[in-house]
Amino acid sequence: MKQDFYLPDIGEGIVECELVEWLVAEGDTVAEDQAICDVMTDKALVQIPAVHNGVISHLYVAKGDMARVHAPLFAMELSDSVELPASTSCSRSTEPEARLEPDSDKDKPDTAIHASSAPQAVKEKADPADERPAIDTEKAVASPAVRRLAREQDVKLSEVPGSGEKGRVYKEDITAYLAQLNQSQSKQSGIKQPRTKQPESHTESLTGIAAAMAKQMTASLQVPQFTLCDELALDELLGIKHQLAPLFAKQDIKLTLLPFFIKALSLALSEFPKLNSQLSADGTQVTYQPHHHIGVAVNTDAGLLVPVLRHCQQQSLLDIAFELERLTQAARAGQLKPSELQGATITLSNIGALGGLVSSPIVSPPQVAIAALGRWQTLPRFNEQGELQASALMMLCWSADHRLIDGATLAHFNRCWCQYLEQPARMLAHLK
Repeated sequence: MKQDFYLPDIGEGIVECELVEWLVAEGDTVAEDQAICDVMTDKALVQIPAVHNGVISHLYVAKGDMARVHAPLFAMELSDSVELPASTSCSRSTEPEARLEPDSDKDKPDTAIHASSAPQAVKEKADPADERPAIDTEKAVASPAVRRLAREQDVKLSEVPGSGEKGRVYKEDITAYLAQLNQSQSKQSGIKQPRTKQPESHTESLTGIAAAMAKQMTASLQVPQFTLCDELALDELLGIKHQLAPLFAKQDIKLTLLPFFIKALSLALSEFPKLNSQLSADGTQVTYQPHHHIGVAVNTDAGLLVPVLRHCQQQSLLDIAFELERLTQAARAGQLKPSELQGATITLSNIGALGGLVSSPIVSPPQVAIAALGRWQTLPRFNEQGELQASALMMLCWSADHRLIDGATLAHFNRCWCQYLEQPARMLAHLK
């Protein structure tokens, strides 16, 4: 019995997504729960599984095209014993787990948790008269960026030996494969061939995270914003961090400055609740949020993601450090859930991790403020006695929605935040 399967409602108001990769072909036999395709939403890469055994009879959407929710995705010839309603969604859950697959470099710390490969299809006893080869449900493990490079170079990923864990294919694996292929062709023809194809200009549509960012930033700049920058002294905070680092290491947590920034920010928000509020789209109503859900921008190979640390006002420094490390690893490994990317009431962007000193971040409505942390450096400054000394300094840059936040309010709020960081002992009276 032939049955059409439809792209399910992934949630978040998503009506279409890019079909990144078909993991099966027409005529393939598939098993229940076997991965059928990867689709890219504006937040994550989502894998669509089969819900029944059968044979793929038709693929409605070409790789790289946009698939629409509740539109036919593929058709299957089902087993005679399977009874289905007229239309069947190809996913049992309306909120599948996100699975970004970053193109991690080999020399990065081994913190990324690679997504598991697709489940094996049920192997049936082969009929000697059946010439159809056994179905291989394993696929090359690679990020969308690597798959795009393979398409541009006209390379089949299944033929490229992957040097990563579980055979993950990296960009350098494709380069090495092409070099070996060209060398082999040169020996056969006696003519020296170029190592790789010469790069050519090309045009492609923005999809997935890139398209979402373009849309969100365009909408954000419709809001009147202003920026305030300040210099933060880190000498005492670095001393506290140095003392606490061994204690956190016993919990297998690498302590950075960011947990201190998050906790101090939550304490400052308690004194200035307007910075934790949300303004309606028409600017006529303000909603004060009781919880501090702080988004932290994380740079991944798939794009900039902002996982959210929830209820920071109730969390200890250790709790925040643990959750921050978990979310960061999940973001870079492509294992963030959609719910972990939603609901931020204010955002921190740590450009200093990439070497930047000053930035003018853009507020993302309905939030009313965002901060960018620069790279800290040792610079000469005069102390209160007029003596020149070395000081650890960082630039902080705030942007705020000027419809609700004025310059004086933001300046007072920033000074409150900085005082907690410059005199970290002040936080002890409030830590929970």
